[in-house]
Amino acid sequence: MATELFRSGDHRCIAFHDLVRGEDGVQANQFLIIDGAESALIDPGGSLLYTPLSLALSRYIKPRDLTWVLASHQDPDVIGSVDSWLLYTDARIVSSKLWGRFIPHSVPHCQKNSSSDRYVLLEDDGGRIPLGVSEIRAVPAHFLHSVGNFHFYDPVSRILFSGDLGASMGAGDYLPVRDLDAHIPAMAGFHRRYMASNRACRWWARRARALDIAMIVPQHGRPIEGAANIAGFIDWIESLQCGVDLLPADTVAA
Repeated sequence: MATELFRSGDHRCIAFHDLVRGEDGVQANQFLIIDGAESALIDPGGSLLYTPLSLALSRYIKPRDLTWVLASHQDPDVIGSVDSWLLYTDARIVSSKLWGRFIPHSVPHCQKNSSSDRYVLLEDDGGRIPLGVSEIRAVPAHFLHSVGNFHFYDPVSRILFSGDLGASMGAGDYLPVRDLDAHIPAMAGFHRRYMASNRACRWWARRARALDIAMIVPQHGRPIEGAANIAGFIDWIESLQCGVDLLPADTVAA
């Protein structure tokens, strides 16, 4: 099943949130943004998702006509299917420059320099990706949880596609979060373990507050909607102790 997150004129945002079957794969969401005749697929997942996702996309676009594949970071549940998207579409791949040499390791048919024109490698400060008459902004989110990490902001829908930030576990539906306090326990353990440090969290929070955000949509679990919930989430992340903050003090005798 797909959920339409936004529609206005020729601009649409769609979430695919139930394509991982069984217990062997990590539950993950994939996202499609359409603006006119152009389209961008965010974090398309691993090889086990290529066929079901292609079929799901075909309700909205011809998969071979896909314009962009955007990768928030390098994990296999984000971009492990890159070989198929390169082989069966003309889409260009957008990722951090840190991962530009690593993603081709998932491309069996890749030869030296043969696909370099298919990659757009982002500098650390991000960039703007043209889409139809609009654009998608790559927002730096480094060390949350990858060293080269980007969130993707759609200024038309005002949706921030936030990768692993905001991920929640155990949700049985895809309804937006409306009670953030009740939802935090579903996020807390993951964020304490997978986010690098409070310094990285505070760095992201300052950037997030500069955006006009209507919805935060993570790669795992439910979206967060509503001004109070979004402000509360940013506040929670800003104060989160996580990653290296939680390492125990060194008690080894000299």
